[in-house]
Amino acid sequence: MPVDIRRIDTREPGAAAELVNLRSKLSIDGDVVSDAGRKKTLEVFGKPLTPNQTVERICSDVRENGLSAVLDYTQKLDGKEITAETLRVSPEELAAAHAAADPKFLDTIHSIRQGILSFQLSILHRDMRIDLEEGGYLRQRYLPLKRVGICVPGGAAAYPSTVLMTAVPAQAAGVEELVVVAPPTPFGSYNDDLLATCHELGITEVYRVGGAQAVAAMAYGVEGLPAVDKIVGPGNLFVALAKKHVYGTVDIDSIAGPSEVVVIADDTTPTDFVALDLIAQAEHAPGSSILLTWSEALLDRVQEAISHQLSKLERCEVARQSLEEFGALVLVRDREEAVELANQLATEHLHITCDDAEEMVGSIRYAGAIFVGQYSPVALGDYAAGPSHVLPTGATARFASGLSSNSFLRSGSVIYFDQAGLESLAEDVLFMANKEGLTAHGAGVAIRRPPQLD
Repeated sequence: MPVDIRRIDTREPGAAAELVNLRSKLSIDGDVVSDAGRKKTLEVFGKPLTPNQTVERICSDVRENGLSAVLDYTQKLDGKEITAETLRVSPEELAAAHAAADPKFLDTIHSIRQGILSFQLSILHRDMRIDLEEGGYLRQRYLPLKRVGICVPGGAAAYPSTVLMTAVPAQAAGVEELVVVAPPTPFGSYNDDLLATCHELGITEVYRVGGAQAVAAMAYGVEGLPAVDKIVGPGNLFVALAKKHVYGTVDIDSIAGPSEVVVIADDTTPTDFVALDLIAQAEHAPGSSILLTWSEALLDRVQEAISHQLSKLERCEVARQSLEEFGALVLVRDREEAVELANQLATEHLHITCDDAEEMVGSIRYAGAIFVGQYSPVALGDYAAGPSHVLPTGATARFASGLSSNSFLRSGSVIYFDQAGLESLAEDVLFMANKEGLTAHGAGVAIRRPPQLD
């Protein structure tokens, strides 16, 4: 299966702009919607709304009309007749899916959960206290959110891994109530593996709703589905835009776009390793797969290996299309330029698989997750390694972090001073309060001071 993946040489003029344009296609502003999606929008709303306009309409309708709007959009957009009674997956359905699950599947889920939990507990923020010599103490404490909503995709494949990578960090943080929403599809909330995973993790609230209407329902609360404090998890462009729209009413993890990987490789890396690393992201369809190397011979071998490996895979056609539309084999001048480009791209997944991979990590400032060496493929992080696979995309790793147990904590300070402690800061506070003209602030401190001797 020949693959017409673009080749970029950074020594040629316009190479930098070509890379930027390539990545912008998959940004939150890239407007990547299928023809079927555009037709559906026209059918439902009677006019060709942009994705942003579509999401604003759905969220406003759900906020105003509650459950009826959620059910209406589920019927119109997903073609499923869900009622108030069937919206929530019953305890019996969850238990039945778990009872019918392959024991090997449940053993795997249990094993992965333990690995994730161990890592997430180890990085969890702990309360701290500083005792002040002058009299008093300062504390920083961390409290788990009470109720969190998890978006699980269900379009092209089922994703029990998403439940693990979102719910287990939340459980490590101590979140009491977890809500899973998944579209009413065979890969979503009608998928027995997904339901069995929820049951195995002790998640009792699973709802048959997806898309922007699911995000709005969790943000605003509707009949039978109380509002959450935070919404996490991946989704398509409409889910990402809906999360952006409701942010402020609730917290969110990120405004994520399609999956992406940058691979830095040299002639020491087996060619088929590189080819499959690129294909793995492309099979998310859409997904961005970029190779950076200073070896032109490796570029040639990888292009040939991609075609060879694709012919063996089930999702070969969608992966091929994604590679051709969003992939690139980039010839850079040297290691330094590879690092420079990697930092500019600030990718979701960065796989450094050359002979000095561990040394290069120190030069990387921006990446959602870094995979080091030939035997650390991104798939390990996707499924089992321990860190969550919910990561910043679209160059947002410049300022954003991946999901972790700490994402489900809110911190607050506790401040205690006795009179001696207050006195140690009184002069500074009085000076600043008067400087800013907030004299009541100063007076509130002055009245607590011991009598001043003349």
